[in-house]
Amino acid sequence: MFLDYVSLAILIAVLIIVFYGIIAVHDIPHAIAKARNHPHQDAIGAAGWVSLFMLGALWPFLWIWAMAYRPDRGWGFGGTETRARLAEFDERLARLEKRVPR
Repeated sequence: MFLDYVSLAILIAVLIIVFYGIIAVHDIPHAIAKARNHPHQDAIGAAGWVSLFMLGALWPFLWIWAMAYRPDRGWGFGGTETRARLAEFDERLARLEKRVPR
């Protein structure tokens, strides 16, 4: 009789741990977005809850979305070299636009 209650308590404890573990795993993209100061961190958090109810179907995409942004380089499409080249192209375009009569 005593072991029945012990096994019931262990079963309930395991179910609670698994339940909170699943929620914690689905919150990882939101935590990453907050740590990186992502501009869409609220949307990632809300989509994490939607993904929880969709059995995790969206979770890999949320993780990629959260990891794609970094404050130092933006969306990851290049670093300072790319920004310098883009500034050079902007200057060149401005000079060309000045030459063209309107």
